[in-house]
Amino acid sequence: MDVQVAPLRSWDDFIPGHDRFALPDFKDVSKWNNRVVSNLVYYQTNYLIVAATVISIVGFLSPLNMILGGTVVVLVFTGFVWASHNKQFIRKFKKQYPATFVIAIILSSYFLISFFGGVMVFIFGITFPLLLMFIHASLRLRNIKNKLENKMEGVGLKKTPMGIVLDLLEQQEEGINKLADYLAKVKE
Repeated sequence: MDVQVAPLRSWDDFIPGHDRFALPDFKDVSKWNNRVVSNLVYYQTNYLIVAATVISIVGFLSPLNMILGGTVVVLVFTGFVWASHNKQFIRKFKKQYPATFVIAIILSSYFLISFFGGVMVFIFGITFPLLLMFIHASLRLRNIKNKLENKMEGVGLKKTPMGIVLDLLEQQEEGINKLADYLAKVKE
């Protein structure tokens, strides 16, 4: 299956009035995750433009540190994904604790970048765009087109770059449902 870049959504759809935003139900992690994943897939091209803008600004102000930071994050991400595909223990850990796996990638990247002295570039050039995407994806309510697009991605009719990244991180509903089940057990 060929990878298709998702279309750019209109900015009126991406940032509509306040009536299309709402706080997620923090008690229902599965539903919150479904909203985040759906929005990440649906608005991925818009998120790419926002991230590219922030990265370009930070890169203009500190180009060497931005290149170093980006390289470190890509290498750490690739290393973690490779290890999870080749080491059973890590694969099992990633499936049981997908959010912890993502946090481990971010913390490992932060540690390596701090070793080279580019912490502020990491925070503003790499972490800030990710935080913006996560906040928007958490707060933006889904619409019918969003739900339809995600069903097509889910059944394999369409494959997008964000879908591939989410699959590599195993940040799909199956993995987060395990987290929700675990949290429900802890509450009992």
